[in-house]
Amino acid sequence: MSALKNDRFLRALLRQPVDVTPVWMMRQAGRYLPEYRQTRARAGDFMALCKNPELACEVTLQPLDRFPLDAAILFSDILTIPDAMGLGLRFEQGEGPVFDRPVRSAADVKKLFVPDPEGELKYVMDAVRTIRRELNGRVPLIGFSGSPWTLATYMVEGGGSKDFAQVKAMMFDRPDLMHKLLDTVARSVTSYLNAQIAAGAQAVQIFDTWGGALTPRDYKEFSLRYMAQIVAGLTREAEGRRVPVILFTKGGGQWVEEMAATGCDAVGLDWTVDIGAVRRRVGAKVALQGNMDPSVLYASPARIRAEVETILASYGKGSGHVFNLGHGIHQHVAPEHAAAFVSAVHELSPKYHA
Repeated sequence: MSALKNDRFLRALLRQPVDVTPVWMMRQAGRYLPEYRQTRARAGDFMALCKNPELACEVTLQPLDRFPLDAAILFSDILTIPDAMGLGLRFEQGEGPVFDRPVRSAADVKKLFVPDPEGELKYVMDAVRTIRRELNGRVPLIGFSGSPWTLATYMVEGGGSKDFAQVKAMMFDRPDLMHKLLDTVARSVTSYLNAQIAAGAQAVQIFDTWGGALTPRDYKEFSLRYMAQIVAGLTREAEGRRVPVILFTKGGGQWVEEMAATGCDAVGLDWTVDIGAVRRRVGAKVALQGNMDPSVLYASPARIRAEVETILASYGKGSGHVFNLGHGIHQHVAPEHAAAFVSAVHELSPKYHA
């Protein structure tokens, strides 16, 4: 595979010196880009786009053609694993993902299996291979998965949820069943991410979107424990270099020390914490990724620039910071504002690396 022309993202994740702070955006290939909307229309629907490696590659590269981002992230969805387990995933207009066969009973849990990444999920691996080929070393490619807890919330609820009634009822009443479910999902995620690394992903991120909905006790038992299990099972070296692992729990700012102790290379932060304060808490143990409020991108380019400067100053001098939003970019953000954000990071950060 071709040598990397820009590896500052990987270097920052390993806290090695960089010239400028690297930047990418969660959901950078998405609905805020008119070219993405056109490709999605061509595909027919969202899952058809995910399952077409050429089109998934096309939308992965679209933001890189617009902005000088320091990483590409595989275009896919976190629900590919439960879909491959046969739960009947579909996306309803206006209400998001729906599973026709949610996991509610011991019999349902027993039916779950670890999907073959080169079988049921081969379309994802084909997308990774296609993207790596087309990137041709421009920037590194990030692979990803949802966390076991986050995937379980969708699998048990049968879709998105505000109160997590079904999944929390199972967790409190039948912790044995919940642990069986989470263990199967954790083994599936480990195999899925290792296959992405084998196919060419150069870093991986675990998205724990709903870990912040748990109490500290339940977070450690039902979310963090399984992310730690995955981290312990991942391939950490490929193509002669380390494959960094990023853990991101939305609403997880109170648990960064515990997240750092899993053996991950970096912790992703949402916008509800001060990145400088977190850096003082974790020291040199992990790199930090984040953490501008995505809604700042609705403000003027001058205000966006000021916010970038605030976060860079808070993190302070030295490497180990990957600039990102505290969650995915919103679909109604103007692409010019995303451009202002990326250029502000590159223009304002060199003084922190001198």
